Amino acid sequence: MKKEVGQMVIEYWKESPPRRKRLLAIAASFLLFLCLATAGVLTPLSTQDAQNRNNDLEQTQQEVQNMPLASGALYIFRNNFVISLITFIPFGGPFFGAFVMYNTGLAIGAQTAVSTSQISPVLVLFFLFLFPFTWMEFIAYSAAFSESIWLAWSIIKRRARSELVNALIVLLFCLGILLAAAFIEMALIKALI
Repeated sequence: MKKEVGQMVIEYWKESPPRRKRLLAIAASFLLFLCLATAGVLTPLSTQDAQNRNNDLEQTQQEVQNMPLASGALYIFRNNFVISLITFIPFGGPFFGAFVMYNTGLAIGAQTAVSTSQISPVLVLFFLFLFPFTWMEFIAYSAAFSESIWLAWSIIKRRARSELVNALIVLLFCLGILLAAAFIEMALIKALI
């Protein structure tokens, strides 16, 4: 049974047009990142480590809240776009992207660990998906992650030059979506304070 399912998946992949393969790779990357963030949220932290991580996060949040809308949005965008750019790097970038997602989960877990409410950190993670900027950031990181894999594969197959056009398209997509996400996030921050 397992062998048949595996064979069906391989056949489906082989018969899929290139665009569908890329979308499937982004979807798989999205699920991987969601699992990594969830693993980070579920990682037990010492009280001191949770407090230190939470203090760092609160300091950054306070700095962003005190910025004007455009400055705060550009600060958020710069941070997210740099993460995306590093994730694009073939071979090593995906490990960095995975590390960032896991640490994102750790930060959420730390924040919930020191809060006085007894809300599950997993619930907090999934609550973030009520906001459009969370979806946008995860999609952009997933696109960068999957494109990094495509680039690495094209380098191995000695077809890197032909993949560069796709990489540029994905890079521009990430730039646009992360810029929009940063302005949405900053607007929500300003609306809530």
